[in-house]
Amino acid sequence: MPQSEAGGGGMSRDDRFPVLLRAFFYEWLVEQRNASIHTVRSYRDTWRLLLRFVAQRAGKKVAMITLADLAANEIAAFLRHAEHERGGTIGTRNCRLAAIRSFFHFVATRDPASIAQCVEVLHIPIKRAPVSEPCYLDPAEVTAILAQPNRSRVEGMRDHALLSFLYNSGARIQEALDLCPEAIRFESPNCVRLTGKGRKERICPLWPETVMLLKKLLERQPRAPDQRLFVNRYGEPLSASGVRFKLAAYVRAAAETMQTLRAKHVTPHAFRHATAVHLISAGVDVTVIRSWLGHVSLDTTNHYARANLETKRKALEKVAAPTTPGGQPSWKRDASVLAWLDTL
Repeated sequence: MPQSEAGGGGMSRDDRFPVLLRAFFYEWLVEQRNASIHTVRSYRDTWRLLLRFVAQRAGKKVAMITLADLAANEIAAFLRHAEHERGGTIGTRNCRLAAIRSFFHFVATRDPASIAQCVEVLHIPIKRAPVSEPCYLDPAEVTAILAQPNRSRVEGMRDHALLSFLYNSGARIQEALDLCPEAIRFESPNCVRLTGKGRKERICPLWPETVMLLKKLLERQPRAPDQRLFVNRYGEPLSASGVRFKLAAYVRAAAETMQTLRAKHVTPHAFRHATAVHLISAGVDVTVIRSWLGHVSLDTTNHYARANLETKRKALEKVAAPTTPGGQPSWKRDASVLAWLDTL
């Protein structure tokens, strides 16, 4: 085989997939797109799962997979597997598809011979999911949960400070776990600089009480200005899964006295929801809340405006109850309209 056909390294045309995948991660994601480490890891995990799935179905080793093995029907089968057999959500399924689509967009620019295959994969649709009301915590429920950590111990002090910070700032869990002391303004006015999705920075105000908790934690567990603030007993940064595990234990304990917690699935993100809903209840403008939480779209923030039942009750109280006149309403008396509706 001529050198030009082998790709300059003795590689056959069928083996171009490893070169394309490596170029996608190193040249496209990291160098050209400057993607965050969280995006790179998310895409990496998707491709790990996909390659193992395709290799198992094809009866070959992962190292032997070619681009031709990644046909649209295999991608669709993987997405069904990710959603149904692995127990993932539709949102997770769509995230997997986004990572795969991004790669095939890249391949279409690098390997024109594969454009037909790329188009088939890119035509796999995003799956629509029902939009449910976000789970949020009432102030009394937040208080009950925050009362559970044993603050006489370093771990309990850390957990109390972390949960208080989540509620105060509305930070995503990874934003909080990436927090370093240098991002906190301990002098008045107290605030914190958070780095969110797309590495967008935003400034959030902090209560003096929250700042005091963070100060006390640093006194018990000193950290350098550029070191992660929330760490385990070995000085290693906490993981999101570890926080979820600890929070579940605190919620179970709090549910013994706060019965409403038994019906709620409380995650670290529920504190972010609670922040948004309570800001809405306090009459804060949604554009301010959008900036506070780092939402890209105002539609995301507006979702919380529909979530607070107490706000809805207050709105209802301002509207007079309708009076019912005697006799049937006109739409009931008009049989022709009802007959027409029955035909729809």
